[in-house]
Amino acid sequence: MAGGITDTGATYSGLVGLIYIFNLIVGTGALTMPSAFASAGWLLSLIIVIALAVVSNMTVSFVIETMGWANAKLRQDAGQTHVPPVNIPDVSYEEDENEAKPLLQRNGQGAYDTGTNPCDMTERTELGQMAKMIFNKWGLLAFYLCMVLYLYGDLAIYAAAVPVSLRDVICTYKLPNATEACNQSLKLTDSDTCWEGKDISRGQAYRICLAIFLVTGGPFVFFNVQKTKYLQLFTTVMRWLAFGTMVVLAVIRLSKGQGQGHPKAAEFSGIPNLFGVCVYSFMCHHSLPSLVTPIKNKKGLFKLIGADFLLILGFYALISFTGIFAFDTLNDLYTLNFLPDPCDSSEPVTNVAVIQYFLALFPVFTLSTNFPIISITLRNNLKTMFYKGDSNPFPWVVDRIVFPLGAIIPPFIIAFCTSEVEFLVGVTGSYAGAGIQYVIPAALVYFARKEMNGKAPTLQNPYTSPYRHKAWVFFAYTWATVCMIIVTVNHIITGK
Repeated sequence: MAGGITDTGATYSGLVGLIYIFNLIVGTGALTMPSAFASAGWLLSLIIVIALAVVSNMTVSFVIETMGWANAKLRQDAGQTHVPPVNIPDVSYEEDENEAKPLLQRNGQGAYDTGTNPCDMTERTELGQMAKMIFNKWGLLAFYLCMVLYLYGDLAIYAAAVPVSLRDVICTYKLPNATEACNQSLKLTDSDTCWEGKDISRGQAYRICLAIFLVTGGPFVFFNVQKTKYLQLFTTVMRWLAFGTMVVLAVIRLSKGQGQGHPKAAEFSGIPNLFGVCVYSFMCHHSLPSLVTPIKNKKGLFKLIGADFLLILGFYALISFTGIFAFDTLNDLYTLNFLPDPCDSSEPVTNVAVIQYFLALFPVFTLSTNFPIISITLRNNLKTMFYKGDSNPFPWVVDRIVFPLGAIIPPFIIAFCTSEVEFLVGVTGSYAGAGIQYVIPAALVYFARKEMNGKAPTLQNPYTSPYRHKAWVFFAYTWATVCMIIVTVNHIITGK
């Protein structure tokens, strides 16, 4: 996922909206895709990614349709029979800020155009607001549990990825017999030393880096912070500079005939992890209200989003295929493949040390700036989930100490127990991510249709999903259930 920038209160064209959605979906999750592609086989991976993209695009249309129904319901509850001049909130957009805002919040100010259909999306309705309008108390609780678990998984991924990147850069010890180690496919383990002659293992170095990250990034959860526009711009430029550099270097390596990868066409044992990674990498549903509402002309909106998904598929295929054919072994974080490899008999991918370390530290640059925002998001949503509607809901200690610690401590405990970033991405995407991307949109659109058809059976929603038959809703439930069963069985069999 990634970020973009708009002026506060501004509207924008469909093309700009397409760019923002592209930036939201394509982010650091893409760094785990080459390894997942290699584990499942290039042909099977491509087929599965296409299928996942199609289903994800379907549930995106469910969210957009529900947004139309939610706007109509807001006006109906207010006794309005037409669309009056309304206000929308700030649309200053960035990937992590959308994840970071409390899911139930009041709208801000900002003039917007009027329309003629009560379903016109002139008022932003966040997922949490729609859930509160549509679900009963148990459904709302399930929604928040799913969202909170997803955010916990996000933070655990961040908490592991940053120390792993730092550890792999600062640890200089190599296996003593490089040739034999390469022939036996031996790798450095957590028990190996980090520096020659030093009594510190790689596992200990990882945990030291984790502790430093906790001390430097953790305290932000106790405050309210927002990234500036310039920091958003900086992280976006760094992200695309890194992605572009990796693709170019891999293509150059292949063009010289130095490609080391010989991936299989299909490896069914890699399907569960690929599913988890790909679900995570197509996640945009929780931020759609902030991206879609400000688009000036929403005619052809579904075609626009469909084109965006095609572009994203093309990008994922590009970075994954160049990676799996350029390298024999792929790290969980693709950026680490661009450090010198003693087992690679060909020329290094690049001899420029600045590029090597820039790519290796890329997750540190981007994830470190995202982490405080996501942790504050989780803290706020934990408060919302336990909020009972009182004017003074929590004692000071609970509000200022317990909730922040409850948001920050569990992810670091998980990261302390495992540094396998790809595994964390897979678990987060396979369960909580599947709930947000498949189950929640299907449930929202089903109950929204049922309620609005009962109250206003003649009302036509111009944003009705192309998948309007209720069978598609149950297909989304079935898809999510089958995928989660497959992943669960795989975890039981492999013990991971």
